[in-house]
Amino acid sequence: MGKLSGKVALVTGAGRGIGKAVATRLAEDGAKVAINYRSSAADAEKLVAELRERGAEAVAFQADVSDPAQTGRLVDQTVSEFGTLDILVSNAGIEHFGPLESITPEDFDRVFSVNTRGQLFAVQQAARHLGAGGRIVLTSSVSATRSVFHHTLYAASKGAINSMVLNLAAELGQRGITINAIAPGGTVTDMADTHGISYKHPLLNASLSEWEKMHGALGRLARPEEIAAVTAFLVSDDASYITGRTIEADGGFF
Repeated sequence: MGKLSGKVALVTGAGRGIGKAVATRLAEDGAKVAINYRSSAADAEKLVAELRERGAEAVAFQADVSDPAQTGRLVDQTVSEFGTLDILVSNAGIEHFGPLESITPEDFDRVFSVNTRGQLFAVQQAARHLGAGGRIVLTSSVSATRSVFHHTLYAASKGAINSMVLNLAAELGQRGITINAIAPGGTVTDMADTHGISYKHPLLNASLSEWEKMHGALGRLARPEEIAAVTAFLVSDDASYITGRTIEADGGFF
């Protein structure tokens, strides 16, 4: 029996990257898992097939979490499929790099609609079904508390998550529900492949791998499974007295 046996988990943005690792870990721990994706249908269905082959119960649902109506439908589909909901892991997010003068209102709306508004309404919709012992984990970033060149818009969208969990903890705590956030550092994903180099200050004459060694105590990026392990802890009974906190899983980033 796994730590999460009998639990039902919804993981947004779970078709690939950290979300995929989280969904896999929760299934390994015994949870029934609803895997949300926006556009990577093939990846999500492949993950469902892999988990089912290993004896887990899993299903994939398409939804764009920037649309609260679609998020509500996603939660309802999960409950209809599995009969209940115990865990929400809000992982869906998008990156943005750009200097101040390049940021447009459209950029702001696009980033905040997913990274901030999308997570708030995911909590609102999930909370309709969560009971005592419910667990919510949102996704922040080390960028919320570290200065990164040309990363203002993204960092602001994630900084709001830290405030969100801090303030929602008291409200949800009255119902026996915990809410926390995880703030990953650099992680080996396709997003890191695309944007990793942008985290290095343009005036720093060093390769990306050299920069990683210079700015992290462990000198490397995280594996998605390492971020998933922290998430699995936060949704387990072992973390029953932790709420309103943002856990930095950043390899000692400085």
